[in-house]
Amino acid sequence: MTGLFDIASSTTTDPEVTRPLADILRPQSLEDILGQSHLINAQGTLRRMIDSQNIPSLIFWGPPGCGKTTLARVLAHYTDKHFEQISAIFSGIADLKKIFEQAKFRRRQGKGTMLFVDEIHRFNKAQIDAFLPVLEDGTITLIGATTENPSFELNAALLSRAQVLVLNRLDDVAIELLIQKAEAYKGKQILLTPSAREKLIAISDGDGRYALSLVEQIFESSEMMDEHQLMQAISRRAPLYDKKEEGHYNLISALHKSVRGSDVDSALYWFSRMLVGGEDRIFLARRLVRMASEDIGMADPQALAVCLSAWDAYVRLGSPEGELALVQAVIYLATAPKSNAIYTAYKSALKTASETGSLSPPPHILNAPTSLMKEIGYGQGYIYDPDTPEGFSGQNYFPEGMTRTHFYQPVSRGFEREITKRLEYWEKLRNKKNTSDE
Repeated sequence: MTGLFDIASSTTTDPEVTRPLADILRPQSLEDILGQSHLINAQGTLRRMIDSQNIPSLIFWGPPGCGKTTLARVLAHYTDKHFEQISAIFSGIADLKKIFEQAKFRRRQGKGTMLFVDEIHRFNKAQIDAFLPVLEDGTITLIGATTENPSFELNAALLSRAQVLVLNRLDDVAIELLIQKAEAYKGKQILLTPSAREKLIAISDGDGRYALSLVEQIFESSEMMDEHQLMQAISRRAPLYDKKEEGHYNLISALHKSVRGSDVDSALYWFSRMLVGGEDRIFLARRLVRMASEDIGMADPQALAVCLSAWDAYVRLGSPEGELALVQAVIYLATAPKSNAIYTAYKSALKTASETGSLSPPPHILNAPTSLMKEIGYGQGYIYDPDTPEGFSGQNYFPEGMTRTHFYQPVSRGFEREITKRLEYWEKLRNKKNTSDE
């Protein structure tokens, strides 16, 4: 079996000339797979399946260029099953029925079928449902590949019949090894300065297929290139980011948690990643406003005003000038004192409100615009707080018969330290009044 590390000659035939380098160097054995040691090492899930000769239906989930298709092909070498490959983009129900009929025929002849479906998340419900009977009776062993989160994109019936294996994006070491194998195949090195070589690895963004396509372009150069010349020679692709899919949710989660964790530098990084990926700036402004109330609140009441002003500034200026106002808001939030006291108070008050039903306010705080309402006690005994010496009457504003509840519990950070002092002062006055009334 010829592997990635066993290429003996760079001599190519005519068909080889037309084949992409990524296809020529595609690994042919499990040992040649890069970047997925957690699956293929001695204790790896796939290795154990192969050793036991018990390979179930699988879903490979990972970013582009991490080796999902290659791994499926290599996996087929370790079974005696017929290997079939299709793309969900180009295959319909009629294609599936034909494949299933052929698989049933092979099964009657004593041979199984391993079907690899690339981009399996592109199948609709009817197409997925067509798989279920042939998976259930063992006619087909399915190997699906997807770049999208299976929890969101594949239905529960299919997931219950297949095991999901997560593939990693290729790290810098793996990309460097790929470059070295390309150089071994060609019998020459790519003409890049050390810093340009590092740049090439960085812009490959963990995608082995893309890295090899870049290397293939660079092999055409006869002169040494530095970083600047490299970037002029190749088309730099946008970072992997889908504004409507998992990348969107992962990066906004990373931004939010970095702000919450007061890590201003990582917050700026994730915010910039979303900008570079083309994220809607208004969406980002909206999320910053949410963070201001949810994670900072009264610990720094100015946070909300800063975020709203940044949103307004962006609407007035647009990109790229208005983005600086959003950056200012990110820095303000990340460096502000943190408190979720208002969020907790809100949730607690909602829960109590739903449990206490339709209790009426106490009569003394009800308005009495008519004589009848005055006669039945509306507004009777109400004290206008600003007229008292302390500006605080200490009256009860909860429904009669309901125990007073402290929903808001300020933390001892930022402006909430001052709020705590006020609440303690008012509580002292309230207790004093209640004691004197008794």
